[in-house]
Amino acid sequence: MLYDCRSPADRDRGIAAAIEAVKNGELVVLPTDTVYGIGADAFTPYAVKALSDARGGSQAAPPVLIGSRHTLDGLVFSLPRAARDLVEAFWPGALTIVVEHSPSLAWDLGGDADGTVAVRMPLHPVALEVLRETGPMAVAAANKVGQPPSLTAEAARDQLSYSVRVYLEAGACPDPVPSTIVDLTGETPRLLRAGAITLDQLRDVAPDLLDERGA
Repeated sequence: MLYDCRSPADRDRGIAAAIEAVKNGELVVLPTDTVYGIGADAFTPYAVKALSDARGGSQAAPPVLIGSRHTLDGLVFSLPRAARDLVEAFWPGALTIVVEHSPSLAWDLGGDADGTVAVRMPLHPVALEVLRETGPMAVAAANKVGQPPSLTAEAARDQLSYSVRVYLEAGACPDPVPSTIVDLTGETPRLLRAGAITLDQLRDVAPDLLDERGA
């Protein structure tokens, strides 16, 4: 079912339907400030596997989106000072941080299970409204592996079809640049992927940050 969140009535119905679907272990497509994402409850392993299967069997663990900065404290074992500074500067927004998650978390995101998780708080009102009710969601780009990212929910539906329960349409992504990814699991922050937030912007907050070549 596709809901047009540009209509207030359809938005309310769509968000309610998406929250219910996620809590039932089903998949949803929702807008973010980068591209549309396909999401599932991060604590429901069969839903996370269904997300991977819907995209074509991606082996990498999906990032986790959260609706509040406070949620991060419940997910991580400890948060380095650089991580707190970067989150304060760029969340909500297009910054994904890789941190060590708490060993007590009852989740299975797939991938190589190395004890780390990529986390982001997106700057999109529809996504945040859903996330604040569902809690952490595993979210990957809403497209088949190897296909271009979806810039609308309708484009995502063309690729993902009936594997997704609810599609939330909010119009075309205004700035479809991927998020910047920073690894904060070591002593020094490392830029893993350049994206919407530049290296210079990051270094204004974390001056010792290394780029992906170790420069």
